Amino acid sequence: MRIFDPHIHMSSRTTDDYEAMYAAGVRALVEPAFWLGQPRTSVGSYTDYFDALIGWERFRAAQFGIRHHCTIALNPKEANDPRCREVLDVLPRYLAKDGVVAVGEVGYDSMTKEEDEVFSQQLAMALEHDLPVLVHTPHRDKLEGTKRTLDVVREAGVAPERVVVDHLNEVTVKLVKDSGAWMGFSIYPDTKMDEHRMVEILRQYGLDQMIVNSAADWGRSDPLKTAKTGQAMLDGGFTEADVDKVLWQNPVDFYGLSGRLTLDPLPGFTGEAVTFEGNSVLRGARK
Repeated sequence: MRIFDPHIHMSSRTTDDYEAMYAAGVRALVEPAFWLGQPRTSVGSYTDYFDALIGWERFRAAQFGIRHHCTIALNPKEANDPRCREVLDVLPRYLAKDGVVAVGEVGYDSMTKEEDEVFSQQLAMALEHDLPVLVHTPHRDKLEGTKRTLDVVREAGVAPERVVVDHLNEVTVKLVKDSGAWMGFSIYPDTKMDEHRMVEILRQYGLDQMIVNSAADWGRSDPLKTAKTGQAMLDGGFTEADVDKVLWQNPVDFYGLSGRLTLDPLPGFTGEAVTFEGNSVLRGARK
């Protein structure tokens, strides 16, 4: 089993996580820019963070055999803080960097006027830089937030096939599928979505444009939820090719729209895919 985790916040994870992810089959990932857990009060704190995403974290992941990419944006939660608005002025120079494969996370937290404005501005930047878009749907009033998201994307003139709408569930998946956008699901221990519910969604809606991620961050989360979803798919009767489509080919196809993916094995690593055989895991090895 080879895995591309298309949404995981590795800045909040340890090197033990990187080792476990590689052992489970993760060979590439995307780390979206996000809220750090407390308010940032200046543009400088953002630029330091963005520099870490395109530099240090990319280097750190490579030490464990994993190709690191990121998305860059002013996230929805901080769009409401006037101290953060100047970040929009520095985004263009980061959106031009190697390894930046989308504009994101953008979208809604509380669905305020400020979030509307910042969302629209960043969709315009995505068009200007010819990048796909990663959209965060709100934790509260998710259905209305998803409807509003799709309306704003349409009004901005961004093609739906260049957008992944994330953190979906059984209530919102059909809405996004019907729009033509990619469907993102965050698999969590307690909230959002679990691997068994995910299998049923795949059974009902098919595998096309389905993106499964761990979205692991500062809170209770699990960076191996992608692999666990793959195992649940196999246990549920899906084939290894089905698992590869959902956990590798789909995120590669979506983020490949950026033209900036790097997926060849890192020097010093075998690059062998990890496969499931029965209930045991056959692990790729470091040279």
